[in-house]
Amino acid sequence: MIHILIADDHAVVRRGLKQIIMEEYPSAVVGEVGDAESLVAELVKTSWDIVICDINMPGRSGLEALKQIKEINPLIPVLMMSMYSEEQYAVRVLKGGASGYLTKDNVHDELIKAIQAIKLGRKYITPSIAEKLADSLNITNNKPIHELLSNREFDVFKMLASGKAVTEIASRLSLSTTTVSTYRSRILEKLNVKTNADLTRYALENNLI
Repeated sequence: MIHILIADDHAVVRRGLKQIIMEEYPSAVVGEVGDAESLVAELVKTSWDIVICDINMPGRSGLEALKQIKEINPLIPVLMMSMYSEEQYAVRVLKGGASGYLTKDNVHDELIKAIQAIKLGRKYITPSIAEKLADSLNITNNKPIHELLSNREFDVFKMLASGKAVTEIASRLSLSTTTVSTYRSRILEKLNVKTNADLTRYALENNLI
């Protein structure tokens, strides 16, 4: 019997994932949580075989949750999932210890394949992700500047580049506006740009939005 924990802030997504899993594994135990804090709490008190975690959750992001999951249990496999394309997050989460990455538009076709691979102790990556990983390992001196951003800075960067205001980002991430503004200043400095419009242009040029 396999025990799978799903973390996503949308109940309809959790139900859909659970249905796909139960069709393939009728005896599976499938748990659900709606945010990263509940995910971490559940992992502390209960043993799970696989975690399926959305990247974009309110409060603590999936990227931060991944780091904490690996601190709690380095051996538990984590399948990260997102509405964003592979170019934006795949390499980052795999380097962070995830066992695989799926976009939500292909989850119906790929979820069971990913679970089967992870059960065997393998990582689940598409050919395009494999190519990006190889490129990231081979090219060290020409690393994209945005890879220097921390996971939280990267989250804030993407929201700023997508046109979201500081107040909206603060609400979404459960941070103060002062903290978000501090992150913004760091991001501008690291990317060597001056305005949010520059961030948007950089993100578009690097296929990040």
